[in-house]
Amino acid sequence: MGIIDNLTNALNTWNTKLTEIWQIITQSPENFKGGEIWNVILTTNDALKAIGLALLVLFFVAGVIRTCGSFSEIKRPENALKLFIRFVLAKAAVTYGLDIMMAFFKIVQGIISTAMNAVGTGVLNNIVLPDIIRQKISEVGFWDSIPLWAVTLIGSIFIIILSFIMIMSVYGRFFRLYLYTAIAPIPLSTFAGEPTSQVGKSFLKSYAAVCLEGAIIVLACIIFSVFATSPPEIAGDASAVSMVWAYVGELIFNLLVLTGAVKMADRVVREMMGL
Repeated sequence: MGIIDNLTNALNTWNTKLTEIWQIITQSPENFKGGEIWNVILTTNDALKAIGLALLVLFFVAGVIRTCGSFSEIKRPENALKLFIRFVLAKAAVTYGLDIMMAFFKIVQGIISTAMNAVGTGVLNNIVLPDIIRQKISEVGFWDSIPLWAVTLIGSIFIIILSFIMIMSVYGRFFRLYLYTAIAPIPLSTFAGEPTSQVGKSFLKSYAAVCLEGAIIVLACIIFSVFATSPPEIAGDASAVSMVWAYVGELIFNLLVLTGAVKMADRVVREMMGL
């Protein structure tokens, strides 16, 4: 029946997008889309390293001029050693910044895997249309089916829109990881100068926040998966329209909660980290 097909197709779209999110969030950037995007990011990162090293020298000189009042202060062993260590560490940050960032990303992926294993969730539970609603819809006549068409059509549109909003948020987080990785040599070069080092610290904090968004999204999906195993309560003696309206309304509310949690993952992480 067309009414059942509307709801089933909408729920299948949601389940497909939720599964896709699960696959993306547990995937490494190197393997995403066959690794072609990652190769472009690596090429960009390598090209920007030369600019980063040049800026590193500029920021270092500017920092020395700003922090040291005279040349005699630079000649002091303790000051010279401090400046030398800062320059070496800044150069290492630019040269090996990609390795450092990927190491942190793998740590976060370990956190995500631990959360998944702790609750024993390897596969998310799909949302299915309850049999009692299928049976009730199949028993309605032509005239009673008209309001059902309106209810299921509106509900199906909302479910599909929410599924695309949610998947776009997850893709946005993944592309931000790519952008941070590609541009990394430029902000990391600011560590060479003490006055500009705050830029590099902010960059690393922001990158850490983007990585940790994955953990928040996974936890939100796990919690929603538990909701999916407990469908909304349905009164068996209600009319078909009332039954479908109650089911769709509560279902959309649950989907809105998950979509909102996924979209606000960045805000949650930044509040946790004080960014």
